[in-house]
Amino acid sequence: MDGDQGERWLAGRLRELAGERFPVAGAVVRPGGIVTATVGAGPGADYEIGSVSKGVTGLLYADALERGEVTAATALGALLPLADVPAGGVTLGALATHRSGLPRVPGSARPWRRTVALWRHGTNPYGEDVAGLIEQARTVRLGPTRPRYSNLGFELLGHALAAAAGTSYAELVAERIGTPLGLDCFYLPGDPSELRPGALAGRTGRGRPREPWTGEALGPAGGIRADIGSMARFTAALLDGSAPGTAALDPVAPFSGGTRIGAAWVTLRLRHLSVTMHNGGTGGFRSWLGLDRDSGTGVVVLAAASVSVDRAGFALLTRDRPPT
Repeated sequence: MDGDQGERWLAGRLRELAGERFPVAGAVVRPGGIVTATVGAGPGADYEIGSVSKGVTGLLYADALERGEVTAATALGALLPLADVPAGGVTLGALATHRSGLPRVPGSARPWRRTVALWRHGTNPYGEDVAGLIEQARTVRLGPTRPRYSNLGFELLGHALAAAAGTSYAELVAERIGTPLGLDCFYLPGDPSELRPGALAGRTGRGRPREPWTGEALGPAGGIRADIGSMARFTAALLDGSAPGTAALDPVAPFSGGTRIGAAWVTLRLRHLSVTMHNGGTGGFRSWLGLDRDSGTGVVVLAAASVSVDRAGFALLTRDRPPT
């Protein structure tokens, strides 16, 4: 199949997902090449990738281990001003595998009030800077160290890694992932004024607008924006090992529902395949990135609406691949 045929084929699959209701983009990465397609927006349009950002933080964690900047036993309090509170004793290794005992979000952030504001008015429930994040972390109580998905945990992990490297998280992503891998549109806006001209606006499945999820604190857990070309190159680098910290993909502990987890990345068995993946969701976007590492195949799906793309991603990866 030539490039134009592959693009038309993939665009057809994306239209089945979105119709003409919202922009959607996808990429299929195989040993023979990359096929990308977009529907409803140009190829340079950028999307919020949501919690796929945690997968990026996982790579940075594994890379920092390899560089000797941190160890799995390094405590948050050694890198951030938290040494005198319970959160300061949490280790980076526990954070990377969602075993920190930290809540999903800090109670001081008034999550219910923020959730109501999001769904009623489309407002961004995040937006803190790192200092605000630290203040929230100082008030949290630790729970059991069983697997428990935590946005707060990955926010703290990413900023701790940045502190260990003597930089900010946004700069760490650019220096160790974006620039080396040639990801032209892969960035972390601190506020709406930092959005690029190609930044799409998110919405609900019914078309209600949502504010962009920006904020310095959010970055490591859900703040990256990217276009489909950059996400395709990122996926290719995960598969060929040229991305830093790809040891993050290797599962090291049980997680939930029979899955296993590495540093953020979840591995599961699906039919005859082992799939390594992370998905994401913000107020107005959904994302999915999955890898069949045995065959060297990866899939990315991005949508500018709060409509799940997981099923489409799994289908493209496991049974609906473009013919060769």
